[in-house]
Amino acid sequence: MVIFWKNDRAVGHVFLDEVESGTPLPAVDPEVLAIIEREEQAAGAARYTASVIICTRDRPEELRRCLASLPTQSYSPHEIIVVDNASRDLRTREVALQAGAAYVREERPGLDFARNAGARRATGEIVAYTDDDVLLHRCWLERMVAAFDSPDISAVTGLVLPAELVTEAQRHFETYWSFGRGYVRDDFTAQRFVAHTDGVFPAWTIGAGASMAFRREVFEQVGGFDERLDVGQAGCSGDSEFWYRLLASGLGCRYEPRAVAFHFHRRTIEGLASQIFQYMRGHAAALLVQHERTRLSVNRWQALWRMPRWYAGRVWRRAYSGKRAADRFLREEITGYVSGLIFYWRNRQVGR
Repeated sequence: MVIFWKNDRAVGHVFLDEVESGTPLPAVDPEVLAIIEREEQAAGAARYTASVIICTRDRPEELRRCLASLPTQSYSPHEIIVVDNASRDLRTREVALQAGAAYVREERPGLDFARNAGARRATGEIVAYTDDDVLLHRCWLERMVAAFDSPDISAVTGLVLPAELVTEAQRHFETYWSFGRGYVRDDFTAQRFVAHTDGVFPAWTIGAGASMAFRREVFEQVGGFDERLDVGQAGCSGDSEFWYRLLASGLGCRYEPRAVAFHFHRRTIEGLASQIFQYMRGHAAALLVQHERTRLSVNRWQALWRMPRWYAGRVWRRAYSGKRAADRFLREEITGYVSGLIFYWRNRQVGR
């Protein structure tokens, strides 16, 4: 994968095996470059204090690597908070303190328990989250904070690129499950949310939890992350459910590709299979959590009718047309999805 840069900003990419041998690499779309140029000219400065939160569990070396990319940031964080989500030994604490970060221990297993613990500890005007398996571009925080250039923007996500593509599993993930959302800014407004009529508004397209930030006051306005979701509980989608809730509450979100983070995808096929199972488990649960919280019936319709019908169609096509690369983990997707429906049923909050 070749990533094209201009003036320290990613502007496009191409996979080498999609380019014929001996031919020059394709140029970045001139229209995209023109949009990017206008965005650069209009970009403002970072004006808010920012707390950076890293939630982690039993991965001290990955945490150490992530923390090492923070001292070189072009915009210094107000504070760095490491939330230790019930690690089994003291190494996480030692790594955090060696890096000069504040250390918070959250005993309840679950990423969203940890995220909420970090938000309660944060004192910056902006609360920025990244993961322990991430490296941060030196301008990541500056550009994340600068994207809050309007009171209408309550949340910002950044461009997440692969940190390496050395295994089959990593390439498959980047091809079919990529965190990347393109190279042009995208604003998700409350008006856009209301006007959406084709099923559930796809809040999962706003970005990735590995690179996201919020105005601190939104946690008081809409509450914290739903602690039934994400790693350690349902498996995933605590971030997208939160973005969905913000939009449903009349608040806006922004995808800001000027802020770049690099994610280390899982290296093994077994690890990727487990990840996809968890992704779909969390997605199913999140659709029903969104219905529970917003009472928008389209979420329940999507969870109990549209998604099962979509999967039935994929199974039918696979049976009669043969296996496609995109369906390699279809079994994990379907079993994960069913597991997520069961998880929600067992953990629903009646009368919320």
